[in-house]
Amino acid sequence: MNNELFDIRGRVVVMTGACGVLGETIVKYFAAEGCRVVLLDLERAASIGERIVSEIKAAGGEAMFLPTDVLDEAIVEKNREEIVAAYGGIDILLNGAGGNMGPANVAPDQTIFDMDLGATRKVFELNIMGAIIPTKVFAREMTAKGKGTIVNFCSMSSFRPLTRVAGYGMAKSALASWTQWLAGELAMKYGDGLRVNAIAPGFLLTNQNRSLLTNPDGSLTDRSHKILSHTPFGRFLEPGELVGALHYLASDASAGVTGTIMAVDGGFNSFTI
Repeated sequence: MNNELFDIRGRVVVMTGACGVLGETIVKYFAAEGCRVVLLDLERAASIGERIVSEIKAAGGEAMFLPTDVLDEAIVEKNREEIVAAYGGIDILLNGAGGNMGPANVAPDQTIFDMDLGATRKVFELNIMGAIIPTKVFAREMTAKGKGTIVNFCSMSSFRPLTRVAGYGMAKSALASWTQWLAGELAMKYGDGLRVNAIAPGFLLTNQNRSLLTNPDGSLTDRSHKILSHTPFGRFLEPGELVGALHYLASDASAGVTGTIMAVDGGFNSFTI
């Protein structure tokens, strides 16, 4: 056993939803570890993506940004062609695209009858099909060579229902099921070199959840206080605390691991009282 198990230099890492707070931290980490990274995000994120790519290149890394729509198979297929032309293949897929919409929530002063079904469908589409479509497209490169790693991004909502976030919680639960089903499917039909896992981040302050966790003046909401009282660490996590788990799941150090959903949560999921 040696550190070569964790050596991921030269591997091609593709990440969807790469231009958010978490995505930027993650792709910069993998680039610093010697990977060639591909940032996939919406066209409107192009300026952010190009900035991140420039910063990675300035630090001596390799990176490229490609605009995408994870719900459009034709666009994702075009992304695949461009990635293969540039880097020759795909080794690691990080399905980071996802998110929530306010109308898919049920606020404390609302009931199930106020839930916006249109918004709920969109949340399902983004979090489920937004992982299935990129996987279907990019996994072809992995199955062709019999080796590849896929990591999905689940949630604390994948383990148990959380109040308010009805649509998001159901979608992330479904993503956990998809992760486990796909792990078995790929291994049985393409061999043990194909692995599918997920991380389930605990609570971090991001642009998506800031309105739920902080008040306009920056103070913590009642929801935040409840979360932190149920988190043994007693604090929110930082984006950089996810990269160690991702590195492990992406590397040969986890060669025997598939179908696992790894909580990185400061103890939230295991804590009861």
